[in-house]
Amino acid sequence: MTTNSPKTNNHLKSTIHNPSSTIRLVAWEVTRRCGLSCRHCRAAAEKGPYPGELPLEKCFQVIDEIAATGQPIVILTGGDPMMREGIYDIARYGTERGLKMVMSPCGSLLDDVSAARLQEAGIERISLSIDGATAATHDDFRQVPGAFDDVIKGIEAARRAGIKFQINTTVTKGNLAELPAILQLALDLGAVAFHPFLLVPTGRGRELADQELSPEQYEETLAWVYDQRDRLPLSFKPTCAPHYYRILRQRAHAEGRKVTAEAFGMDARAKGCLGGQGFCFISHRGKVQICGFLDVECGDLKEQSFGDIWAGSPVFRQMRDLDGYHGRCGYCEYRRFCGGCRARAYELTGDYLGEEPFCIYQPKAKR
Repeated sequence: MTTNSPKTNNHLKSTIHNPSSTIRLVAWEVTRRCGLSCRHCRAAAEKGPYPGELPLEKCFQVIDEIAATGQPIVILTGGDPMMREGIYDIARYGTERGLKMVMSPCGSLLDDVSAARLQEAGIERISLSIDGATAATHDDFRQVPGAFDDVIKGIEAARRAGIKFQINTTVTKGNLAELPAILQLALDLGAVAFHPFLLVPTGRGRELADQELSPEQYEETLAWVYDQRDRLPLSFKPTCAPHYYRILRQRAHAEGRKVTAEAFGMDARAKGCLGGQGFCFISHRGKVQICGFLDVECGDLKEQSFGDIWAGSPVFRQMRDLDGYHGRCGYCEYRRFCGGCRARAYELTGDYLGEEPFCIYQPKAKR
């Protein structure tokens, strides 16, 4: 088991603050198999097969262990989770154990029959990705002709089955100008949420490094998100963009507003990066990480229980020690609301505790 950064060996501190945290979200890559070949894919997923997937009985055991640790939302993801044998059984078992089960399918395998089976298994919400306002831009990003039409058909099937859905969009320089149009499409389709993901250049996404927004474009885009939030009848939350929660507080303060639950809903309590703190990722082989974008193993479910990894992983404990982060992120006055993207820091600097390289903010106090 990895206990410190494989690129830098001086991270582990003798004094760790807040050693435990409540588990809120688990993203579980139940399979890496996928029918698409998306340009940004962190897993560089293909049709496979991929050896070493957890067998069905082991999946049930993992669900038992998660339920014994807390009551998080479990996101069944991939690859395309609908390509996983036994996926309906996994979803149903989680539902029966009292967990809120949601899913992130690609959409191509979602029709009236499969959507009804997901609903019967207790899937409460699905997320589907739309990365362009038109078929031309979306299909180019997904590198499969017809992908846009497939996801629209999948959304229509989910609606008929009564499953709520959200739209995710990976934002790059190539589709940044289309973001307002994609948001409008999400509204027109009846999405309950729109989550723009700010690109983390890992996996196949490394090939898009030149398409990543500049720090200034990140700032402008997140300010635009703030400007939309009070105007929309859906949840609008950027993902993999933790400094949004710094911008939210800066803008609210400038407007003379207090960031309260009454004024800002869940955003008032949200934190930018929850990796290892309220969130973790499980790979198709049972490896546990703080998130899918930071390829640093924190434990192996074939050798340890989920609860032991969540409570005892040295990497998770480092993530919870916000004062131990390096550079600006370690002393920024917004660190408890933001925390910086650990995966982006690692990919670009080799230090997963390093400062967020795409944040332009300079903290007031330097230590």
